[in-house]
Amino acid sequence: MRLLLDTAVMVAAIRSRHGASHWLLDAALRKRRSLTLLVSVPLLMEYEAVLTRAAHLRAANISPEEVGILLDAVAAVAEPVTLDFLWRPTLPDSNDDMVLEAAENGRADVITTFNLRDFGLATSAFGVPVLTPARTVEILERKK
Repeated sequence: MRLLLDTAVMVAAIRSRHGASHWLLDAALRKRRSLTLLVSVPLLMEYEAVLTRAAHLRAANISPEEVGILLDAVAAVAEPVTLDFLWRPTLPDSNDDMVLEAAENGRADVITTFNLRDFGLATSAFGVPVLTPARTVEILERKK
């Protein structure tokens, strides 16, 4: 499965080691379940900007250096997405457009997000399914 994780899913993955978001990130980093994590340069930069916010660092009990190590690991295993075509503005939040563009250019099978309402257009206009982390894990577990 070609998977794109929204930034909020990455935040949830570092803040709790027990949720579906962490499960997906861990599985992608370990290349389990035939997961191919997709990232673009702008998306990686957003991950870094958001994950290194003081509130997230405190909640996750990690340092900015550890976030850097995590993102280096993500970059090492992920398939880089070149943004050959941009669709802006499409979604209500321009940061969501960045996720949609990476998903579409990377031929993602799914966008994993908590923001199903705002990403609804991704499914209707682009045909990219938008699922919560829990639903994505459920589908992957069924494919075992």
